[in-house]
Amino acid sequence: MSTNTRETIDINGISVEVRRKSIKNLHVGVYPPDGRVRVSAPLRFDSESIRLAVVSRIGWIRRKRATFETQVRQTEREMVTGESHFVLGRRYRLKVVEAPGAHRVHIAGNSWLELTVRPGTDTAGRKRALERWYRDILRERIPALLDEWQPRLGVEVTEWRVKHMKTRWGSCNAEAKRIWLNSELAKKPEACLEYVLVHELTHLLERNHTDRFRALLDEFMPDWRLRRDELNRAPLAHEEWDY
Repeated sequence: MSTNTRETIDINGISVEVRRKSIKNLHVGVYPPDGRVRVSAPLRFDSESIRLAVVSRIGWIRRKRATFETQVRQTEREMVTGESHFVLGRRYRLKVVEAPGAHRVHIAGNSWLELTVRPGTDTAGRKRALERWYRDILRERIPALLDEWQPRLGVEVTEWRVKHMKTRWGSCNAEAKRIWLNSELAKKPEACLEYVLVHELTHLLERNHTDRFRALLDEFMPDWRLRRDELNRAPLAHEEWDY
C-alpha cells in the first residue's frame, strides 16, 4: 500500500473510520458531537492490527462517547430576544432591536448582546449579521497573535482567513503557508483561539499529527492539552467536531 486510504469497519458495534497515512504510530480519536471514532494508522498496519488496537482501547472509547452525551450543546438559534449566545467563552443574553440603517452588534453591559437590525429582518438575516460580527472579532485579534507566535515558531504565513467550517476548528495548507480559522472560535475562550492558531502554525513545521508534531506543541505551548480540552468542553453547536 503506497497511498493514503480510508475505510469504515465495525468493531464491537462501533463504526470506526480508518485512515491509513504515512505516519509512524497509530492514533485513535473520539469526536463530538456524537462520539464518532476515527483511527489514523501507519500504512504498514493491516486491518487485523487496527482492530486489535481499537479493541484494546474500547473502554476508553466508550467513556469518551459517554461524556459527549452529557455535554452542554446549544439548541438551534432562533435569534430572538432572551436566548443565550457565547462571545469569547462568556454567555450573553441576546437583545434584538429593530431600527433603520445598517445592522449593528455590540455588548451592552455585563450580560447583554445587542443586535440591531432593520425592521422585518428574518432569522437568516439576523444570523448573518451576527456571524459577520463574530468574524470581525477574530480579525481584530488574530494579527496580534500572529505577531507573537510566528517568531516563536520560526514560521510565517503568507495568508490567513476566517470562515465558517463545519468539521474543523482550523486548517493549514503547508505548501502555500496559508491557514484558515473557524469563525465559531469567536464564541470560545480566547485561550482556545490561541491554541488553534498555534496548532495550525505548527503544521508549517510538521504536516501530520505525528509524535514530532505533539512534541513541537509540547515545546511551544506546554498547556496545549488543557486548552484543547477546554475547547471541547465549551458548549457545542450541532455541527462542531473535536480538534
